[in-house]
Amino acid sequence: MEQQRSYKTRQRTQILECLKQNSEKHLTADEILEQLKKLNIEIGKSTVYRTLEKLIEENKVRKYLSHEGESACYQYVDESLNCTRHFHLKCVRCGRLIHLECEYLADLERHVFDCHKFTVDNTKTVLYGVCEECGHD
Repeated sequence: MEQQRSYKTRQRTQILECLKQNSEKHLTADEILEQLKKLNIEIGKSTVYRTLEKLIEENKVRKYLSHEGESACYQYVDESLNCTRHFHLKCVRCGRLIHLECEYLADLERHVFDCHKFTVDNTKTVLYGVCEECGHD
């Protein structure tokens, strides 16, 4: 039993380390599997999903949902970067997810609360559009 526990801990550590090394990105479970495979680490997809759910519960990983039918993205929560006070922009062309810190959006958040009595969860707020690199048509 002890060996199985350390095996699960090792897998958890490997998945978390992969997310830490890619903390500026948002990875799907498949991309995590690809990254680990490049390091000759074999972990089953279901184990990755189970581990990600546990890491989300522990507030070590944040989950982002894109369009319906697309895979969720995951990102390591680095408390030192204070990744909680911003909105996200999602490019519908290239899929890039951008962290946006803007005082105007803080004003919008206050307006939504003051006038509509609704508290916005910035960790899950995603605005969809086209990024500068993809251009505007």
